[in-house]
Formats: sequence, structure tokens, C-alpha cells
Amino acid sequence: MELSSLSELDFNESGEWPSIIKFIAVLILCAAVWGAGYYFIIKDKQVSLKGLEQKEMQLKSEFELKQSKAANLEAYKVQMEEMKVTFSSMLQQLPRKSEVADLLVDISRTGLINGLEFELFKPQAERPVDFYAELPISIKVTGTYHQFGEFVSDVAALPRIVTLHNFTLSPQGDSGKLTMDVTAKTYRYFDGQAE
Repeated sequence: MELSSLSELDFNESGEWPSIIKFIAVLILCAAVWGAGYYFIIKDKQVSLKGLEQKEMQLKSEFELKQSKAANLEAYKVQMEEMKVTFSSMLQQLPRKSEVADLLVDISRTGLINGLEFELFKPQAERPVDFYAELPISIKVTGTYHQFGEFVSDVAALPRIVTLHNFTLSPQGDSGKLTMDVTAKTYRYFDGQAE
């Protein structure tokens, strides 16, 4: 078969073509149908499939996270109850408005018991913060290093919560004594019953 005879092929008489030409024509037709099917149908479906596979992975990880939370739900409930009890006991350590004066006396008495000399003991205005109020007290005392340590330890042991902030220690001449500036803070919970 010659190449010149290929140009003489008539599509209307394709049934009479030689077998090899029929086979090649069928292969070309199948390739064209497969290529068109891939381009117009499968290609878009593959992009959609990749997106769905990513979404599946995301949903699986969300499911695993939620499943682990659900599996530990009872432990979380127990932990939440423990936290409520702890929070309630901490609220009991915050002074009520009527107890603030007694707490101020306790702090100053603690300093005097430890041999400190007060130069300044000035309660400041109450500052609201979220669900509680800060009650700062500016304190300036003179004493030895060990007296300061005892004072800080005894303040920490008070039945009400008192924190000490902004420590500044400076020597007071050649006497071996130090001066400490500190801000003591106690906190009051905003609650109608805590007044």
C-alpha cells in the first residue's frame, strides 16, 4: 500500500478500506473520544475530587478532635466541678467591702510585729478590673533584709489574698537598714453578696 492511495480513501466507502487502515482509523477515533471525554468530563471531576479529598481530611481531623473531646467529656465535667470548687474557695479569700479595713489593720500589724518602721501606709482608690476590683496600698517601710523577708512571708500567710508588687529596696545610710517601697494589692469580687 502506498501513501498516494491514502489520499484516495473515501469516508463513504470506509467499509471497503484495507484492514490496517480500518484499525488505525478506529484507534484514532477511540483516542479522540477518550481525549475529548477526559478534557470535558474527567478533568473537572479530578479537580473536584481533589477538593473533596482535602475536605475529607479536614473533616476527619475535626471528627477526631471532637471524638477525643467527647470521649473525655466525663473527665472534663469532673475537672469543671473541681475548678468551680477551687474558684469558690478563692472567692472566699477575697475580702468583702466591710472587711477591707480589718485587712489593712492586719497588714500594718504584720509589719509592726516584724519590727518594721512605717514611713508610708496609704490605701489608694479602688480600681475596677473585669469582674473584680483592685485595692492598692502604697507602703514604705524601714528595716533589715530579714525583717522584710518575714513581713512578706507573713503577708502571704494572711487568710485573705494580698499580693505585693513593684518592690524597690534602697540602703538607708550606714545604719545597715534598708527602705522598701512596695505596693500591696488585695482584690474584691463584684457580687451583690460580697458587699
